Amino acid sequence: MSTTPIKGENGILFLYLDDAWKPIACLTSNSLSTTVEVIERQTKCAPGVTEKSAGVFNYSLSADGEYIDTTTEGGDDAKASHDALLVLQESRELQQWKLDTDMSNESSVKYYGTALITDLSLDQAVNENSTFSATLDGNGAILRTDPNVAPSV
Repeated sequence: MSTTPIKGENGILFLYLDDAWKPIACLTSNSLSTTVEVIERQTKCAPGVTEKSAGVFNYSLSADGEYIDTTTEGGDDAKASHDALLVLQESRELQQWKLDTDMSNESSVKYYGTALITDLSLDQAVNENSTFSATLDGNGAILRTDPNVAPSV
């Protein structure tokens, strides 16, 4: 079993667009955050004792990157940048996502799911490259197999 750390630049977030997984363009960082709601209760059967149980599982993904033009002739339409994310956010539809934890390793862990693009911002400061940030609010379970690949029989 390998104990080699995985470099952050090898983890890439993708969206399923036009029947293909497209990376979100020029990312500087991306993350997956998971939570489980905690349900607490106290009863007279055990005075002064708080019992805890698991509630709802939630997750979100975030991405930050440099804005690139993917809409004009000669633009990189193999990737999704702010412009594509805005169109998807305006559709208010669930989007399929994939997080490949280590693109340098064919057998890396890959996570899949669906989410809404809930927050999107474009920052354009003087003397700096334009950047964007996005937040995807997860829907349902996180899968370990690609839902777009038919299972082998």
